[in-house]
Amino acid sequence: MALKFAQLEGKAKKSSINQFQYQDGDNVVRMVGDILPRYVYWVKGENAKNIPMECLSFNRSTETFDNKEKDHIKDYYPDMKCGWSYAIQCIDPKDGQVKVLNLKKKLLEQIMLAAEDLGDPTDPETGWDVHFKRVKTGPMAFNVEYQLQVLRCKTRALTEEEKGKIEDLKSMDEVLPRPSADAQKELLDRIRAGSSDAPAEVEAEFKTENEGEW
Repeated sequence: MALKFAQLEGKAKKSSINQFQYQDGDNVVRMVGDILPRYVYWVKGENAKNIPMECLSFNRSTETFDNKEKDHIKDYYPDMKCGWSYAIQCIDPKDGQVKVLNLKKKLLEQIMLAAEDLGDPTDPETGWDVHFKRVKTGPMAFNVEYQLQVLRCKTRALTEEEKGKIEDLKSMDEVLPRPSADAQKELLDRIRAGSSDAPAEVEAEFKTENEGEW
């Protein structure tokens, strides 16, 4: 569709992914919907800017490295390792908004263990709010620990307002689409050519995340 001159921005608009911001100390979220399994690489672009790129060797559906899809990272950076980067949507009780929660591996492990007794935390009727602490353990940005506060995690049905907000909840596969091998290669070529620009949706998702913090 053609635009009038007054409507023109002259460049691609940045997409906006509303994501949960971890805070030092107490945090609480209500996880909703499906979980997106994936691994990502962190590729250094211009000015040492880290750009996240999904590992296409990893199958989201089976949670296995089946190598069925071409992963160009292995050709460009043979020694590079990918890192765990699962995500889910959540309701943030601070403002009642649905946000993307970039999970922390050790926190999810604690949640899965607690779920053996408490049940599925994402169930709208019998699920439970996830209470946890973020604790600094050292001077570096990645020196943090996540501690699930199991005794505070109580079963609670979603309110009618909360149910309304997730009535048309998208699958995480739609929220964070998997890039094609061709798209991955195109971005890698741009990085090698000196560009530090990641796709807008990638920048929006990871703009405050630290790749060393799992």
